Amino acid sequence: MTVRFGPAGASSSFYEEGHKSSLQMPEWLSKRGLNAFEYQCTRGVNIKEETAFRLGQLAREQDILMSIHAPYYINLSTTDPQIRVKTRGHILKSLKAARAMGAKIVVFHPGAGSGGDRKEILTRAKVFLKEILAEVEEEGLAHILLAPETMGKKNQLGSLEEVLEICELGKQLVPAVDFGHLHAVTGGGFWGKSPFVSVFDRIEERLGREYLQNLHIHFSPVEFTAAGEKKHRTTLETGFGPDFAPLAQVLAERNLSSAIICESAGRQAEDAVIYKEIYERINKDSR
Repeated sequence: MTVRFGPAGASSSFYEEGHKSSLQMPEWLSKRGLNAFEYQCTRGVNIKEETAFRLGQLAREQDILMSIHAPYYINLSTTDPQIRVKTRGHILKSLKAARAMGAKIVVFHPGAGSGGDRKEILTRAKVFLKEILAEVEEEGLAHILLAPETMGKKNQLGSLEEVLEICELGKQLVPAVDFGHLHAVTGGGFWGKSPFVSVFDRIEERLGREYLQNLHIHFSPVEFTAAGEKKHRTTLETGFGPDFAPLAQVLAERNLSSAIICESAGRQAEDAVIYKEIYERINKDSR
């Protein structure tokens, strides 16, 4: 099985070395031994179709697995008519960019989780998402996976259970598991192997074992407060979890494929290389 590693967006070093275009990213990653890249549309889907198409071509030439992170502005739980229109548009635009790019998956944040009964908020989000999925199918975009992400703040929709419930709406939906976020929202609960095992077991129980293969994972050290995630950190900074080695052990022992997207602050690619080296060592030792 193949575990792929890569960054979310560009490391500071990418620009410090004089690079300016995302079209330079596939070769840059390949030279570092990385083979995944999550293109960031977090501030809006601004990439032109022809650029997305060319980026996808270059990525395939370098064997880089592409994904997209949709805009942060998505809010499935909103009751504001204007935000609902914008949310629908953000999802559709992200999927169209993914189609042009050849990306297999679009990651998104489900939305706000405060301001009322949590179960009612989740139900409202699911109803709205079902409406959007119907339009997605009409647009011929249902072959691209949509991945609600586990979130790191308690006032956001996106607990593991909420993400799994959203994914039960249809086969186009798969979980994006951010272990840094889970570590933050549990108050530092992801030390050692057991919590990682529990996440994988729960996904299998709710959705089926097939959802564990090719699982889309975000990973980075995270600083947190009582409210949850505060700031993404890097492997150069000590004292911030979670530790990557236990996750690598679970992936190796279960012989799972996955994409590990690193979101370390400014060192996404460098830390992705470190995680890759950890996994390769553990995977070799487990054989």
